[in-house]
Amino acid sequence: MKLFSNDIGIDLGTATVLVYVRGKGIVLKEPSVVAIDMNTNKLYAVGEEARRMLGRTPDAIRAIRPLADGVISDYDLTEAMIKSFINKVCKRRLFKPRIMICVPSGVTEVEQRAVIDAAHQAGARKVYLIEEPIAAAIGAGVDISQPRGMMIVDIGGGTTDVAVISLGSIVVSRSIKIAGDEFDEAVIKYIRKRYSLNIGSRTAEDVKISIGCVYPREKDISIDIRGGSLLTGLPQTVTVSSEEIRGAFEDVVSEIIEAVKTTLEETPPELVGDILEDGILLTGGGSLVNGLDKRLKKETGIDVFLADDIVSCVAKGSGMALENIDSLSDPTHTYYKR
Repeated sequence: MKLFSNDIGIDLGTATVLVYVRGKGIVLKEPSVVAIDMNTNKLYAVGEEARRMLGRTPDAIRAIRPLADGVISDYDLTEAMIKSFINKVCKRRLFKPRIMICVPSGVTEVEQRAVIDAAHQAGARKVYLIEEPIAAAIGAGVDISQPRGMMIVDIGGGTTDVAVISLGSIVVSRSIKIAGDEFDEAVIKYIRKRYSLNIGSRTAEDVKISIGCVYPREKDISIDIRGGSLLTGLPQTVTVSSEEIRGAFEDVVSEIIEAVKTTLEETPPELVGDILEDGILLTGGGSLVNGLDKRLKKETGIDVFLADDIVSCVAKGSGMALENIDSLSDPTHTYYKR
């Protein structure tokens, strides 16, 4: 019987949790959703099973996201969720695992402590934190130890982290609470205002994935959206085009672009030169919005590339960092926070 390693990397995202196990790679990818029984206050379901219940539960069952904007909003439920996922990937563990958890670059000390405590309570032997841009770069195959500037734009579900990395550390960074979830919310608001139609977050996400864009498509495409009419209360179907959704996304993408520009303005000239040569690296599921790379290139004049493993490179990078943490000459390096 082969046992799992005791080294685990976790991308604790607002929308999705990914778990990397040493020697196994990404072994779990599930929504950051838990369902609780309101009568007994006990955990009812976690992950994908709980996500299917969003907006469809009776009064006695409540499906919620315990993370908001990349940080813990409900400590007890986050602890229960982490514990459930650890047990799922380490069913036969003999020893408590070491865990490396990704956090936004702008996380506060209080928020750091909440993540560490939750992981310890969930069964971790030792907990390390790594900033998401660093993990993303490692997972994308970037040699961060070089004295050369590299810009990472990591767009998750709850936060967008923009960072310039050199010599293994973040030189300049900016973290904003605008990311994939705000694209979904933009769809909901637009459909409500334009068509007087009420839709849920899952429908909005489907629209974002199917026809959403932030740069003109070669050909405009449309999708039928079903929801409840705010005027009659009855089910209704409307047809929405990609150009409409592009307009709805404008405020969201403008904030992300502004964060990138501001970070570039604060970056030392020598590192800006490196970025001009090497380009900007996009990571995170939120970066998959159609045309985001083209829009960023147009706005900054810098080449923009999507990471090969764009969704899971943060989790992969956290696990790879933990695998090599014992060989670091300085184990208290700035991006490792015990």
